Order: sequence, then C-alpha cells, then structure tokens
Amino acid sequence: MMMKKGGVGGGNTITGLRFEAKISVQNKIASLPGYSVSNDIVYFKNKKVAELYPKHKFYKNFLEKNGVDHSKIVSARLLPDEAIFVLQNKTLYIIEMKFQEGQGSVDEKLQTCDFKNKKYNKLLSSLGISVKYVYFLSDWFKQGKYRDVLEYVESVGCYYFFDEVPLDFLGLPLPKING
Repeated sequence: MMMKKGGVGGGNTITGLRFEAKISVQNKIASLPGYSVSNDIVYFKNKKVAELYPKHKFYKNFLEKNGVDHSKIVSARLLPDEAIFVLQNKTLYIIEMKFQEGQGSVDEKLQTCDFKNKKYNKLLSSLGISVKYVYFLSDWFKQGKYRDVLEYVESVGCYYFFDEVPLDFLGLPLPKING
C-alpha cells in the first residue's frame, strides 16, 4: 500500500512516524505527544499499547518469551531492522528501512519481501499473531525504474511507505496537538 508524499490528516493530529534519515522507531514514537517508551514498551497516555523488538531482541525478547523455538520452524534467523507488536490488533509489524542515494544492493533486497513475510508468518502462526511486512523507503525509490518492484511488493501482500508510516496503519492511537 503506497502512501502519497505528505499524507493526509487533520491539522490537529499527528498521523504518522516521519523519517528524514535512518532513525529508530522507538525514538520517533517517543517524540510524539502522549507517547512514551520505556524498556522497549510503548505507552500512550500511560497505557501500554505496543512492544518494540529491534534486531536480535525479536528472538530473545519476543519469540523465546512466547515459547517459540525458531530453529524448529525456519532454517535461519531473519533480523528485522525494527519490529513493533501492537497489542490492540495482535499484529507484529516488521519494518525494514531502506535509504539509498545511489545504485546499490538495496535495489534487489526489495524483491525479497514475499519470502521474508512468509517466514515471519510461519514463525508466528502458532501464536495467532498477524504479520505485516513493511518497507520504509527513501525518496530514491520513487524513481520510475522501481515501479515494477513496488508493484510486486504490493502484489505479494507487503507494504511500503515514503515520508512516514501512518499511526493508523500500525493500529496506534493518534495524538492530538494544540487542543
């Protein structure tokens, strides 16, 4: 699902996590009005709404805690840039950040989302947790030469965004500002 540059939303709400450069989801969420993050737990108005699992913490703090032995389900570990488990919708969002300003290997990595999405779903199937595999892309990927790849990402049930990841897409509350 591609979002248009600039997004939409009321003037008195913050509708998404905006990224100018590679930065952690934790820092972006913690900077929003009403939100706080402590020990990888996300709170909105002092109510726990999500849990964060960057890289290796996904295995140690999420899978192991939930009794999932990844080695019996998949042959190799997949390390997400960021993962956020939203309690309200029981969905784990795998967020891969791809920032590029020139030709490079990231171009082909976008084509691996179907495989990775299936592996994450396989890992979590016993827990009844949904998975959404999401790319957060720099403007580099708005070039016409990526049209086919971005269409492919959508066609296999993965998502991508430019500029921001909408909070409502993640199932997180929208904070109001100035009123």
